Amino acid sequence: MDNTAKLFRASCLALIVTAMTFAIRAGILTQLSQQFTLNDTELGLINSMAFLGFPVAMMVLGLLYNLIGAKRILTMAFICHLAGLLLTIYAQGFWGLLISTFLIGFANGAVEAACNPLIADMYPDRKTTMLNRFHVWFPGGIVIGALVSEFMTMAGLSWQLQIAVMLIPTVIYGYLVFSESFPPTRHIESSTRVNITSLLSPLYLFMIVCMTLTATTELGTQQWVGRILAESGASPMIILALGTGLMAVGRQFAGPVVHALNPSGVLLVSAIVASVGIYLLSIATGPMVYLATIVFACGVMYFWPTMIGFIGEYQPKTGALGMSLIGGAGMFATGIWNPVIGSWIDQHRAEAINSGLTGSAAELAAGQSTLSNMLLFPLTLVVLFTVLYIFRQRFAHFRVSHQTGAQ
Repeated sequence: MDNTAKLFRASCLALIVTAMTFAIRAGILTQLSQQFTLNDTELGLINSMAFLGFPVAMMVLGLLYNLIGAKRILTMAFICHLAGLLLTIYAQGFWGLLISTFLIGFANGAVEAACNPLIADMYPDRKTTMLNRFHVWFPGGIVIGALVSEFMTMAGLSWQLQIAVMLIPTVIYGYLVFSESFPPTRHIESSTRVNITSLLSPLYLFMIVCMTLTATTELGTQQWVGRILAESGASPMIILALGTGLMAVGRQFAGPVVHALNPSGVLLVSAIVASVGIYLLSIATGPMVYLATIVFACGVMYFWPTMIGFIGEYQPKTGALGMSLIGGAGMFATGIWNPVIGSWIDQHRAEAINSGLTGSAAELAAGQSTLSNMLLFPLTLVVLFTVLYIFRQRFAHFRVSHQTGAQ
């Protein structure tokens, strides 16, 4: 019996849990800071554990995918999600949060390491289309998590209860993983030796560099939006929900856009729009923040799935390993930059206070100055993706004929 649809739903549910961990953690940063007396640099270190655990899982499990398969990897994801969430709820301070956040990050990476190649293999003639539909649920899950966090915080409910909410979808996807059989690999390159050799392609290495910047542009901004824009006059969690909701819709209907511009064109336009969006966020206050958020979301909405789809389309011999490592590189870079972003906030706050600002005014100035620093990431991508677009015909022969459909 064909259970492809059930496995796709289980994958989407696991990605929803992954996304909710990002959104709810962003929503409770202030509460964690107050309860455990953590500064922004320490919060950045805790955040970085999620972004460190993710690439560790993707690199290790991507290498083992051909050997152990998607079901065992998703089983690991379920166990680590469950353990990480429970340990977070009962954390007593900095070190408890550090360890539990790493476990959650590892689980998140395991979900991507299992599901990207699983979906590509289950839908060989609609590979990039279905990857985009799968990745709808990252911004979709962030919307769910952001709204849950916002309403629970408004209701005066503890951050522990917000974390506990994620146990519900975790148990459901765990049940689906344990109860369904998984198909053998048929339609992606399953020779680990060929996968590893193909990683040395100059194009693949170039895209790894680009992925470190696209991921930091998207996730680095989203992870700190609550802290950065807390005094902007707009609700940080509504900002997060608005931006990611728009991203989910855009990814669901990405096909015509990617077909019209081709992947390299989509990436270039996205980098330009993301640059404009972050610049607007760095100067906007009040209702204008919502407009800036819309522009930013339009810029980053296609980054992650298009980068993975690009590898599947133009570097197919890298197989599951190639898709895992490209995502792992993005998360690793975001993890490296997270404490730096936190230190920028601390530094700019001190500068604002020294210049005579106090209270909300100092916090707003610190947030806007930090966003100005972060503008460097998408501006660098504009240059790199311009090069990619100019030379796109040089690597067109890598394209696999059955992957020429829209992403």
